Amino acid sequence: MKAIVISTHGGPEVLTVTELPDPVAAAGEVLIRVRAFGLNHAEAYMRSGAWGPVADVPGIECAGLVEDDPSGRLPVGTTVVAILGGMGRTRNGSYAELVTVPATNVAVVDSRLPWADLAAVPEVYATAYNALHGNLGLRAGETLLVRGATSSLGQAAVNLGVRHGATVLATTRHPAHAPLLKELGASEVLIDDGRLAPVAGRRGLAVDALLDVVGNSVLRDSLAAVGPRGRVCQVGFLGGFEPVADFDPIADLPSGVRLSFFGSAFVLGTPAFPLSDVPLDEIYALVEAGALRARPTRIFRFDEIVEAHRVMEAGRALGKMVVTLD
Repeated sequence: MKAIVISTHGGPEVLTVTELPDPVAAAGEVLIRVRAFGLNHAEAYMRSGAWGPVADVPGIECAGLVEDDPSGRLPVGTTVVAILGGMGRTRNGSYAELVTVPATNVAVVDSRLPWADLAAVPEVYATAYNALHGNLGLRAGETLLVRGATSSLGQAAVNLGVRHGATVLATTRHPAHAPLLKELGASEVLIDDGRLAPVAGRRGLAVDALLDVVGNSVLRDSLAAVGPRGRVCQVGFLGGFEPVADFDPIADLPSGVRLSFFGSAFVLGTPAFPLSDVPLDEIYALVEAGALRARPTRIFRFDEIVEAHRVMEAGRALGKMVVTLD
């Protein structure tokens, strides 16, 4: 099979198309013929070496057809999506014509959407859904602040928050991106210079829940930006992996404010966080009906993977990008 491998840790140019033996599904796994896969910042971190030793083939999600299921549960040719389950991290991932995935991380899909559209949903929507409804316990009528909202994960969170009946505030570093977030349903767009808490205070914004895609570099400010008994969930590291220096709960964690983290790469598909908890069929139906704006912003061919990673790292995606296979 053709696969894209990390030849050595480094920039996008280290991604190389090569031939590898076809994988074989073991017990408890499903072999999938990949038709499209989404692009994620996690794959750039793996490629660069920021996450240490990883699998040769990156890719943490895909859409495709069942090629083999040793259990007999899924017939050959069944349309499925697969998310995580160690893909790209502890086992070869979805940047390939074929991939084996733990059965717990495979979901059957009933949708007429094209492959590129199917591949644009799984990781970001599963992460956003778990963070909003699990970690943050978002309720209709509350005010949700999505920090890092122009990312594909941030846009998914804005979409789901608005759909759930929350008043959604969104942030971006670039004023030119504000209209995009308004189109998604954000009631207000804040320009993020790293100091949102003073802005929220001056405007009298009572933030009940904050989803932070930016991460450690703004964590203290995010905690200060929510109201009394507010909730903060960190889901990303767009601002870098540098730890929060000298974090002191007494000084940095306001009394009554709750802080949590959702790391989909490590837990999604486990008994505590089953993939079945995510209403993927409902989400795909809403995408198909135009009620959720989740279609890919750009589609690349398999042999354009280096350019795709360059666009992603330059922050020019403005949404979810995918790669399709013939």
